[in-house]
Amino acid sequence: MTLKLAIPELFWQPIAESWRTQQRNLYGRMDFVYDGTGPAKLLEYNADTPTALYESAVFQWVWLEQALERGIIPPGCDQFNSLHERLVEALALMGIAGPLHLTCARDSIEDRSTVSYLEDCAAQAGLENRFLFIDEIGLSPDGRFTDSEDTAISTLFKLYPWEWLLREDFGPHIPGSGCTFIEPLWKALLSNKGLMPLLWEMFEGHPNLLPSYFEGDPRAAALGQTYIRKPLLSREGWDISLIENGAPPQTPKIGPYGDEGFILQAYQPLPDFDGHRPVCGVWLIASQAAGLGLREDRSWITGNDARFVPHVIA
Repeated sequence: MTLKLAIPELFWQPIAESWRTQQRNLYGRMDFVYDGTGPAKLLEYNADTPTALYESAVFQWVWLEQALERGIIPPGCDQFNSLHERLVEALALMGIAGPLHLTCARDSIEDRSTVSYLEDCAAQAGLENRFLFIDEIGLSPDGRFTDSEDTAISTLFKLYPWEWLLREDFGPHIPGSGCTFIEPLWKALLSNKGLMPLLWEMFEGHPNLLPSYFEGDPRAAALGQTYIRKPLLSREGWDISLIENGAPPQTPKIGPYGDEGFILQAYQPLPDFDGHRPVCGVWLIASQAAGLGLREDRSWITGNDARFVPHVIA
């Protein structure tokens, strides 16, 4: 399986060990297409570095409270959203000894803002936390990761994809670093688009799954002439193509992804509401569903500039 997912062989055993030892995970976001008339269909699982956490956990709840106060929505409306409380609870139960270090790339305002929010959650959970950018992490002579004060990092929350980390120069030091990562190494499997054909192979015909295959699999002929082609490691809609009735591929965002391989997935159009096409992001905290966030785009694909839309349950 790890070979199909283009994961370096050096990490096969550490990934398996992280699962066997039940290393705890914090969060993830499953994206579904749903039009209100049939089963929701899983498009993919953003298991490692999902975006729109603050918007889902805080912004839309504040909107709900203010909308109720101003009479914009009827009294008694609610929201599927216990994200903040569940994040704080999950962090408190992770058994983190010593400071929790948190990191992200230096050039992303969105990532830094998300990590700032999680710093606040960690503080509410009673944890000491320290932030540093990922390029500030050092390596001690005995193979431990260290912060800018040469303090060994025992637990690290990283808003930085596993597929990038595993290929960094210090990637080979990860298994022997003694560092507990959030998210754990086994999330490198679930955050890979190859999860979708693996799920289809295990649960073919499940009402919440779309037929999906690795490119080159003869069984993919069952998709017909219209389907989606996704890189195994694509992010934010990059390098995803729509092949429709044999016409040339439509690829709105051409970027750096695809060298590792592709999957082919049945095309399930997003519902269209006056040109707004929503995707439903269902958040998992410690592997339990805890909230919903909606993002809308005008394209058939949801990109990183999609609008976040709060929701209500009437």
